[in-house]
Amino acid sequence: MRQLASIQKIKRIESIPGADAIVKATVLGWQLVVKKGEFNEGDFCVYVEIDALLPDKTEFEFMKPRGMRVRTVRLRGQVSQGICFPLSILPQNFSIEEGLDVTEVLAIEKYEPPIPANLSGIMKADFPSFIPKTDETRVQVLQELLDKFKDEPCYITEKLDGTSVTYFIKDGVFGVCSRNLELVETADNTLWKLAREMQVEEKLRAVKANYALQGEVIGEGIQGNKYKLKGQQIFFFSVFNIDAYEFLDHNDFVLLIEELGFNTVPVLETNYSLSVSIEALVNKAIGKSVLYNVDREGIVIRPLVEKTDTIGRVSFKAINPEFLLKYE
Repeated sequence: MRQLASIQKIKRIESIPGADAIVKATVLGWQLVVKKGEFNEGDFCVYVEIDALLPDKTEFEFMKPRGMRVRTVRLRGQVSQGICFPLSILPQNFSIEEGLDVTEVLAIEKYEPPIPANLSGIMKADFPSFIPKTDETRVQVLQELLDKFKDEPCYITEKLDGTSVTYFIKDGVFGVCSRNLELVETADNTLWKLAREMQVEEKLRAVKANYALQGEVIGEGIQGNKYKLKGQQIFFFSVFNIDAYEFLDHNDFVLLIEELGFNTVPVLETNYSLSVSIEALVNKAIGKSVLYNVDREGIVIRPLVEKTDTIGRVSFKAINPEFLLKYE
């Protein structure tokens, strides 16, 4: 689970050119703006990540004009992602431990954008336990993983700004899932309509194996249709072997998606030696989409040969800060 609020150390404090009252702080792999003199290098703080939704309490009163949501902002030319609070916002006599998750203690929730009715659908069941969900961890909290897998041969894909879908066949049963639910088939549900138009069920049955295809749906009626598409399209980013409980390696994934007649998400690099620099990876996420002349949401990085670690699958995202500033 993502730690929206946690106890962390201030790794660095740096001046901001032309700014007298604020400085740049580094927490984990995040960079943000804090008041000058409020924190020193090595201090503990409560760090709250972007996408956190703060409760309506006195200590968070200043966030009301922003709808209580922590977003990416730019202050005096410096991109700032997250907020540092003093430890005094924690309950009295609270045990201080670096890395401790305090999301629930502070009643902080994750911001979830509203889902259009044509995508949300009618719940059939919870998301299947035999398939991993599609959430990717942000690179800013993965320094230890980067150090461990330094120079690992990886591939990089574009992260598309849409809505995720999972199609699966298991023991003869076909299913369609949104990010968090398995859905009942209805005439007005976009994910099911695309499944029928693309003959996903028939093609999966022809493979004669228990597989899940995971992809991103983009187009009209989805996230403002930044790519200016007619209708909707699916770009697949993973194939999961349900029986083996493992994802296909890059080459096998691409071959199977091509065999089925579908599209993969845009592949930007296929022989990338993994860097340990979070800043370099975030900078790598900056750029335009392959699909249309618009800021891309970011990139997803995975080893060419699948790996697992404490986070599960070694697979993570770097989000383009320019995208967040413009659209979030």
